[in-house]
Amino acid sequence: MIRRRLPGLRAAALVLPLVAFLGVFFLWPMISIFTTAVSDREVSSAFPELGRVIGDWDGQAPTEAMQQALAADIRATPQDRMGDAVRRLNSQTSGFRSLFGRTQQAVARGTGPVDLVALDDRWAQPVYWETIRSALPPYTGRFLLAALDLQQGPDGITGLPAGQSVHVQIFLRTLGISALVTGLCALIGLPFAMLMLATSGWVRNVLMASVLLPMWTSVLVRCTAWLIILQNDGILSRILQTLGGMREALPLLFTRTGVVIAMTHVMLPFMILSIYSVLIAMPKNLMPAAASMGAHPIAAFRTVLLPLAMPGIVSGGLLVFMTSLGFYILPALLGGGNDQLISSFVAEYAIRQANWPLASALGLVLLIVTVVIFALYQRLSTQLARA
Repeated sequence: MIRRRLPGLRAAALVLPLVAFLGVFFLWPMISIFTTAVSDREVSSAFPELGRVIGDWDGQAPTEAMQQALAADIRATPQDRMGDAVRRLNSQTSGFRSLFGRTQQAVARGTGPVDLVALDDRWAQPVYWETIRSALPPYTGRFLLAALDLQQGPDGITGLPAGQSVHVQIFLRTLGISALVTGLCALIGLPFAMLMLATSGWVRNVLMASVLLPMWTSVLVRCTAWLIILQNDGILSRILQTLGGMREALPLLFTRTGVVIAMTHVMLPFMILSIYSVLIAMPKNLMPAAASMGAHPIAAFRTVLLPLAMPGIVSGGLLVFMTSLGFYILPALLGGGNDQLISSFVAEYAIRQANWPLASALGLVLLIVTVVIFALYQRLSTQLARA
């Protein structure tokens, strides 16, 4: 029996490192992002006593039990946990930061019952208590809705006011810039790959080196180089001035044009190599055969070469597009305020505002978009293979 199972155990032992790698570096981060996006435990962990008594509140004036429970939670909850809860409540209803700053000092000085309304008349307003009660559930869809510029109100799910709805616009901007970069990479990458295919010897080696060397250079180094090139007195601006006969420098730095140029330069090698890997496997006599049969070069390219190169264009486009969705350094350093991608907002919420749930929600939405795009790519690849 043991001998029969031995080959299966050996196979499982060989696969186990791969399963562990996927679990640690893929499944666990995905689960962490999802749980963080729907978790809202700051308030419930900071106000356990209030959570037990506020459920029966009628929504009018605060009861004595609610006030004493809140005072007990303020005394028992550590300062760092209370700070997280106050920050969370203040993001939903402004005024909590100053209200708790004053209340905590007064409550900490005593041990007996406390009249919170006497300490600050804002505690008589139901809106603050209602905010605490709405934030007590440990799981919520508020952050996922906020990532889509939506909110849960008395009348159901509605859109955020015009001044607060920014995330959908940033997502559309990210998709638009990524699509533009992908299109430019395809327009430049296909002729370059065809040129590499048509050459041989040291010429092909030089062209291949011109593709590989930028890939081996740090993105930050290339970004610094583009900072110099795109300046008003940089080489690119001077060339455009000379060719266009312009007197003033063309602004390229801190503009969307500069961001697109730099992103295209960074992502172009991936498109070229994807297309070249498909073209190099093609028979060498297809285009000469089409020419011998009287086909015009443009017609031969359109009917012979382009369909055969399409799998490389599609796979390269997928790689460029999905990678461009997560660009952070280039837009942050080369773009202006209206050129930032969704990754900049994820970093803003996670690092500066410590709003991890909203940052995770934005990342989760971006992940869903990426999965949908990959599913469309799989379907398109299947159709191309059948054709």
